[in-house]
Amino acid sequence: MQTIIGAIGRRTLHALNQLATLLTFAYQILRIIVLPPKKGISLVRRITLEQIYFTAVQSLPIIILFALLIGSMIIIQFSRLSGQSPLGNYIVLIFIRDLGPTLTALLIILRSATAVTIEISYMNVLNEMDALEMSGLDPLWVVCVPRLVGITSAILCLFIVFDITAIVGGYAVVWLVTYINLGDNLFQIAKTLSAADIIVGIIKAVLFGITITVICLHHGFKTKQHITQIPVAASKASVQCLGSCLVISAVISVLFYL
Repeated sequence: MQTIIGAIGRRTLHALNQLATLLTFAYQILRIIVLPPKKGISLVRRITLEQIYFTAVQSLPIIILFALLIGSMIIIQFSRLSGQSPLGNYIVLIFIRDLGPTLTALLIILRSATAVTIEISYMNVLNEMDALEMSGLDPLWVVCVPRLVGITSAILCLFIVFDITAIVGGYAVVWLVTYINLGDNLFQIAKTLSAADIIVGIIKAVLFGITITVICLHHGFKTKQHITQIPVAASKASVQCLGSCLVISAVISVLFYL
């Protein structure tokens, strides 16, 4: 029994220590965004635009296709319950509040987060971070800030695209390929949707972007010795990003809706 309690205690202390490390790392990045150095501004701007293009623009086909499939399937399933409760309530509850930001974050984790972890890990192993410092550039400013701004902006934009495509496109697909009578469900959605739902979705998207970027950068900076550590770091970062996003989503939903 004491062994079990001791193991739980050690795991808890380790988790709290890791949380404190991530919060400190996030604070350092946010501080340098608020008080940016004058050197390397054009470089940071260019890398930020490249990160937005890679994370947002190149992910659009995947996001749109995924949103159409998920949206049409959920609308078909919940249309059977529309006689008991307005379908618009279910759509707002599922897409706007939870499914939209969570699935968008999941796709970004699978596509971009692992790439960021691998990229930063290689830069560390190959001593590129030391080269930046020797040239007078802060790695937090040149490496971390563009990825934090780029990924967070991309998740926010893709979340909006996902929700609009899943709802409007899902209804269009259902209307074209099935004989289900959807009635005035789009009007029901507009009537049910409140400012709080939109704000909650935006808050989740922003927090997901910050969390995913900080975790991936942290694991990338931890990899310093061997190339064989890079796949392990990418795997740990992906799992930790997914778990953290789910916890954040649950906490925000409880705070706003219970």
